[in-house]
Amino acid sequence: MSPEFLLSTIVFLPAIAALGIMLIPGEQKEAIRWATLAVTAVVMVLIVGALIFPYESTVWFNPDVADLQASFNHKWIPSFNIDYFMGLDGISFPLLVLTGFVCLLAMGASWSIEKYVKGYCVLFLLLETGMLGVFAALDFFLFYVFWEVMLLPMYFLIGVWGGPRKEYAAIKFFLYTLLGSVLMLIAILMLYFSSDLTDPLLMPHLEKMHLGESARALSDAGMKQRLANDPNVIVQPVHTFNILALQQIGQHTAQLDDFGIDRATGRPLLFLGQGLQWWAFLLLFIGFAIKVPSVPVHTWLPDAHVEAPTPISMILAGVLLKMGGYGILRICYPICPEGGYDLMWFVCTLGVVSMIYGAFAAMAQTDFKRMVAYSSVSHMGYVVLGLGVWSALARNGYQAQYWNMGVQGAMFQMIAHGISSSGMFFMVGVLYDRVHHRNLNEFGGIFGKMPYYTAMAILIFFAGLGLPGLCGFIGEVFVVLSVWKFSYVLAVLSAAVVILTAGYILWAVQRVYLGPEYKGPHGEHLHPSNFRENLIGTVLCVFAILFGVFPYQTVLRYMDKTIEQQVSDLAEWTREEDANRRAAAVINAPPAATQPVSTTTEL
Repeated sequence: MSPEFLLSTIVFLPAIAALGIMLIPGEQKEAIRWATLAVTAVVMVLIVGALIFPYESTVWFNPDVADLQASFNHKWIPSFNIDYFMGLDGISFPLLVLTGFVCLLAMGASWSIEKYVKGYCVLFLLLETGMLGVFAALDFFLFYVFWEVMLLPMYFLIGVWGGPRKEYAAIKFFLYTLLGSVLMLIAILMLYFSSDLTDPLLMPHLEKMHLGESARALSDAGMKQRLANDPNVIVQPVHTFNILALQQIGQHTAQLDDFGIDRATGRPLLFLGQGLQWWAFLLLFIGFAIKVPSVPVHTWLPDAHVEAPTPISMILAGVLLKMGGYGILRICYPICPEGGYDLMWFVCTLGVVSMIYGAFAAMAQTDFKRMVAYSSVSHMGYVVLGLGVWSALARNGYQAQYWNMGVQGAMFQMIAHGISSSGMFFMVGVLYDRVHHRNLNEFGGIFGKMPYYTAMAILIFFAGLGLPGLCGFIGEVFVVLSVWKFSYVLAVLSAAVVILTAGYILWAVQRVYLGPEYKGPHGEHLHPSNFRENLIGTVLCVFAILFGVFPYQTVLRYMDKTIEQQVSDLAEWTREEDANRRAAAVINAPPAATQPVSTTTEL
């Protein structure tokens, strides 16, 4: 099996199946549900069978390789050097597996959907294709297409199948995400039109860029012409959307340092004192932070979660939030390291603020689902903090191990949160399907009526709490330990959030599952969980334990080499950047008793 066929099948099979499901009569709800579940199961089997436990060695994902695997690059829109470029590495592969896993469980939880079942399943499969494509695409234009494909199905899944305020929540989700998309598009255009594959400085890094045949030919020809230095030959720049090429351009050339050269003065053009990398990083980071979400662009999340049906809440928390963290790790830091370097304190502080704010907000809620939604804001703050811990600085001898620990902790936290948050929303949904309310103060005594369900729920909530031995512990500890070499204050604050998390989790468990009796309406409907609910909950509990007891064997080994390589490259970039800034400071230092002369021009 070729990589082209495998990855394309994994990504596009749900969308193709959605076309087939449209031909099934709408009244055959069971057939539509089972067909959709079968498609998500086939996607998961392809991922597991071909990439983790392979039946063909040609497409097996090798965790000992840091570079790109199962990749292919074909021309798509040649006039703009846009390629159909996909591949997997230690950053994208675990999230691809998580997406298939959560979608399978979420479809299993969709039996409670009774209205417009065919439309729901079609949109569900289109959403899965968009999410899988985001993690597989390595061309920026293709990445953006999949990012936008994901937006519309989620809008309708909330707006049609949601709760009483579903229209408000859907529009708010759409507008926030669209704002992030517009900012991202501006940054993409900035990077594309500033890139040039003919720069001879890229020659030692061509293999890492995985260029397509046409782009490689144009790059080689342009480099030869530039090296010939013939004044009679004008070399046209070759722009690119290739994410891996943009990473090498951002780290090894000066193409993205400014907005060009002022022809009148010969000085670099800046905007408000900052170069192109700085602004591109900020625009991309805001776009991805909306998806994470981080404070203050988080307010769409509680409304979307509360109004969305249970399976869509599982996907929102389990997968969509991870797309923001993935974008920061895959795109922001490797392509715009100068922006990340200058804004590291901003990123880390934002992560800690989100952790603290989300925990306090969760503690203040009386709506069970809204409490879980705010817990996601808090838990994803660990991700932002871990990604931003740029501890490879001069004072640490540019040692990258602590930043590596932070990034791996952030990645593990994304995977673990995908398990625990999906489980928590599923457990809330099981109760809501029976009693049709989520008021924490009207629950109580659930353990006596639903003992097996309660056992599963407490284990999942303890996983979200970060109890040692469960999946939520490893990522949080790695992040907190990595911050210690960056900032003692941020490390102490991030560690203290564990107390707040324990507070709202334990208080919720006490109010909902313990106590002498149930205090709310429809108590007669509190019958024990059925086989389907027990199966989904048991699977989530098993993986919560496996990831907590065997973190390296199940998750970390797949991301270890790729993250270590990326962090090491950025640590080396930091060393060179500091040397360049020191040299520039000496050159630009004003003579004694004279006024400093600006070496840059504002746009």
